[in-house]
Amino acid sequence: MRKNAPKPYRRLDKADRIAIERGLDKRKPCRQMARELGRSPSTIADEVARNRTVCRGPNKGGRAAKAPDDSCPKLLEWPRCCNGCRFRRYHCSRRWRCEYSAARAQALADAELRESRMGVDRGEAEFERAMGLIRSDVARGLSPQQIALTRAAEVGAPASTIYRWIERGYAGMSSLELRRKCGYKPRSRAKPPRQTAHGAARSFAAFMELPEEERAAACEMDTVVGLRSDRRCLLTLYLRAFRYQLALPMPDKTAASTGSALDMLEKAAPKAFRRLFPLLLTDNGAEFADCEGIERSSLDPAARRCSVFYCDARQSQQKGGCERNHVEVRKILPKGRGIGFDRLGGRDCAALMSQLNSEPRPSLGGMCAIDMLLAALGADGRELLDALGVEEVPYEELNMTLGAIEADRRRRGEEPLAP
Repeated sequence: MRKNAPKPYRRLDKADRIAIERGLDKRKPCRQMARELGRSPSTIADEVARNRTVCRGPNKGGRAAKAPDDSCPKLLEWPRCCNGCRFRRYHCSRRWRCEYSAARAQALADAELRESRMGVDRGEAEFERAMGLIRSDVARGLSPQQIALTRAAEVGAPASTIYRWIERGYAGMSSLELRRKCGYKPRSRAKPPRQTAHGAARSFAAFMELPEEERAAACEMDTVVGLRSDRRCLLTLYLRAFRYQLALPMPDKTAASTGSALDMLEKAAPKAFRRLFPLLLTDNGAEFADCEGIERSSLDPAARRCSVFYCDARQSQQKGGCERNHVEVRKILPKGRGIGFDRLGGRDCAALMSQLNSEPRPSLGGMCAIDMLLAALGADGRELLDALGVEEVPYEELNMTLGAIEADRRRRGEEPLAP
């Protein structure tokens, strides 16, 4: 760098403004302050004139953009403020006075910088097209993370920007349209913990003693219910390694039905069952009480098809992947809509699993669970998908709302689930 080369431009910072305030209090000339700070005199003069504030008169505390004609002559030329005046504190009868404060000047400069950066950095037509895509995808139950991953070329904005656009109400949207940002659920009251009845060999502590790679490949098992009057429910199986969610219909919420559902899955896809379900982690519900029936193979009653472990009582976070993925299930089968599971059949579950496992997941680098399953298991993964009737849904047809199930039922000529 040449000796006399100009220094790169930088904005005045808080330290510079503190030095300016002290120089004004000491009645230093503008050129002297400029030399000390390595700035031009016009920069110092403009800073004082732009960010001085009213300390007496109308708009007190605000920016003193222009001094009245009858104000003190010192306010019309350098130093343009009352700093350094011997009458500043007492004996000044002027009706309008202003001063330069480094703290207030920094606040005014920061606010001006923020306002200059507000708005959307793109043309009106381009922004309207992007917001149209975002609005349609959010209406289908997709999250800003999924939109940012899948529509990177069309929207050209990260998830944080899409969240900010929605919060600011662009295109008539609001955070109420994002299920994960706005939830309504009464707080549960704490109850005294109780011990699991399945023994230490099947406890969560025993599960945590297993090698890490085995725990990472475990399957988390739970149930999802509909109306209180329903007998039927869904058995959900969440494959940790692939973020894959299975949903199997059960005629009732009993241990016998749980065993039968697993028997059906084992018979339909025996190779995939052996590879994907060697470990099951579930809660202490009555439908999972028959651990021997869950572990006994339907193909060879003398053989053991899997090992089942139980979470501690009232510790649902120990199978948090399944619990979190139930949020996705509830996007398609929401509570409070009068949806009866007694009319929910195998084809409905296939449509549900197709939608759930076709949505792009940020945790999988934008891939969907079906792609991950097929990439890892190949023919065995295809065996499982074919047995359950699951198909990958293109992003343009993805619909994470009840409308996905209802549209599939209309094609089959069946009545809608919601009343």
